[in-house]
Amino acid sequence: MKKRYIAVGLAGVLLAGAATTAYVVTPTVHPGQSGESPELGRTGEFAVGTELREYALPDRTRIDGWGALTGSLDEVERKVSVRIWYPAQQPSGAEALRYEHTMEPRTQVPVKVVSQGIAFDGAQPLTGEKFPLVLMSHGFGGWDTQFSNLGEHIASRGYVVASIDHADQQSEGLTDFLISFGNVLVDRTLDQRQVLDQIVSAAQSGGEPVSALIDPEHIGLIGYSMGGYGAIATAGAPYSFTNEPMANLPTAAQEQLVAATADAADIDALVAFAPWGGQPDNRAWTAESLAKINVPTLVVAGNQDDVVNYSDGVTWLFDNLIGSDRYMLVYREARHNIVGNAFEMPEDSSFTASEFLMEPVWRGERLNAINQHFVTAFLDMTLKGDTSKADYLNVPAVDSNDSNWEVAFGEQLNGTLAGDGQPEHWRGFQRRWAIGLEMYAAKAGKAGKAAASGAKASK
Repeated sequence: MKKRYIAVGLAGVLLAGAATTAYVVTPTVHPGQSGESPELGRTGEFAVGTELREYALPDRTRIDGWGALTGSLDEVERKVSVRIWYPAQQPSGAEALRYEHTMEPRTQVPVKVVSQGIAFDGAQPLTGEKFPLVLMSHGFGGWDTQFSNLGEHIASRGYVVASIDHADQQSEGLTDFLISFGNVLVDRTLDQRQVLDQIVSAAQSGGEPVSALIDPEHIGLIGYSMGGYGAIATAGAPYSFTNEPMANLPTAAQEQLVAATADAADIDALVAFAPWGGQPDNRAWTAESLAKINVPTLVVAGNQDDVVNYSDGVTWLFDNLIGSDRYMLVYREARHNIVGNAFEMPEDSSFTASEFLMEPVWRGERLNAINQHFVTAFLDMTLKGDTSKADYLNVPAVDSNDSNWEVAFGEQLNGTLAGDGQPEHWRGFQRRWAIGLEMYAAKAGKAGKAAASGAKASK
């Protein structure tokens, strides 16, 4: 009898609640898209085309074993390929491209990784419109389509995206590694600058159809790890050669970098994922040189990053980008691999390959969706002048776990995304799904993470 009494009592409570509060079941608000993705992480309105281009970069130095010993470097012509994604006409009957790449971990069996794309190879570009340009630069040992999901997503939102394949030298031993890394230190910003110059020149000439899509007056730059290291210099921070390994570069290479970074490239927004070069022992800039960057900046990092030292490296960069309006998105319990495709990999792949591509705690699909959300908001705000997108970055609480969204008893939201009616929740996220993140913000001239109390508080 007691159990029956409890059941009847509970039914009475439910009926009473139903009488005072409607039991709401909303339809799914995101047909055809990943249900877990935040709002701006969902594919945009444009079909995406893609093509691969080759660029010759003249007057470059190349470090080899002899040059590393003697400091004597020859000038060479460097060649790189660049993967382009662009808004396109939807082709009839075509299949979207699958991206394949073979990783060759040192002393390990090669590993083929595959990612299904949404772009169509050689699709006809749209006509009669102009779109901002976004240049992408990968990390040490990466490749042009390692972040194809991000590049395609940005293109689907109305951008032309160019991803450089820096073709870093494979390392067979310590000596090879040191030489390869030395070339990366020199090549990243120079590759970015020379490729950007050639793309912009083609856009200004009004030549072939893809170049004709580009608005050369609105340019963003995205770099990951060593790509972020190069991007910070490209955005206007001259290198310092006081600390290793910068101090060990041959004089000719240092001189080339000094000349190249005397002025900022003509970009309008910077995104740096887990940028290298802020860690105390290998600091590549002074605080004074970082302060020269004056374009809006978004830094994205994992707070357990032991490659670039989140606590003393990435946060130091953020704090000292004092000439810039800036944001920093932090993934708690994440290490270094916070951006990149969630690849299909053989089940017996070496751990070395997994460690290079994957996060120990965060799922790749989840990282991708969140990165796409915030990068879209940031680029729309800075390159398209869409001020409404600031609401996605100016979050109500530094810690996403503190997001608050009151619901009525029994109310079912079914993936509804936070908007104007949920001012205390991270905008664009589902209730209970804004978790494990932090967002810091500081205006130009203001202190960074250490003094920031939240994005809105720093406005």
